[in-house]
Amino acid sequence: MRIAIVGDGRMGRAVAELARERDIEVAVMLSESDNPGGAAILDGALDDVDCAVEFTVPAAAADNALACVRAGVPVVVGTTGWYDRLPEVTEAVNSAGASLLWAPNFSVGVVLMTALVERAGELFGQAGFDAHMVETHHTAKLDAPSGTAIALARAYEAGAGMPIPVTSVRVGRVPGTHEVTLDAAYEQVRLMHMARDRRVFADGALRAAAWLPGRPGVHTMREVLGLERGNPP
Repeated sequence: MRIAIVGDGRMGRAVAELARERDIEVAVMLSESDNPGGAAILDGALDDVDCAVEFTVPAAAADNALACVRAGVPVVVGTTGWYDRLPEVTEAVNSAGASLLWAPNFSVGVVLMTALVERAGELFGQAGFDAHMVETHHTAKLDAPSGTAIALARAYEAGAGMPIPVTSVRVGRVPGTHEVTLDAAYEQVRLMHMARDRRVFADGALRAAAWLPGRPGVHTMREVLGLERGNPP
């Protein structure tokens, strides 16, 4: 398998390192300065790759995704904070018969936790528990709340029928921690996911890159893990 990595920041480098450990060829790695507005992608930098993995910044992600669509390259987008343009990107993907997978978090544990939080919303909401979420990331994290926190909050609301307050903390070098607290008068339940290493996100992104080629449309990690009907892993 030959992949391209769009973005040479911490996550891009983590994906490249793990790919090489797994004998996945990193055919090209583009920095943001080499690829303004997706220009390098459109100029053929991604020719002859099986999939692109995009980890840049919110302002660049949608344009990079659109450039991959126009270049006919399946793309896994790991950047968060660009979802206001998701409808535009989705329309372009569907119109072109292209393949794109996006996720607020590529951790397998987070994807499974999201399903648990939705069910917890049903059960604990009916039992009258209060709920609150705290998400903590490193100081360089640009979006707050995180894309993962937003996804978890939506999952809880889908189950409980009511919103869950979210507190965002930016401190030090924390890769990412999300904790949902369910509180009643005499007891408390906590659901927590803690990322110990950025490679957890790189692992999920590489799983997605192996799964995506040949599957047109817009997909998520739930499908990669077989959590959506009709989409075995």
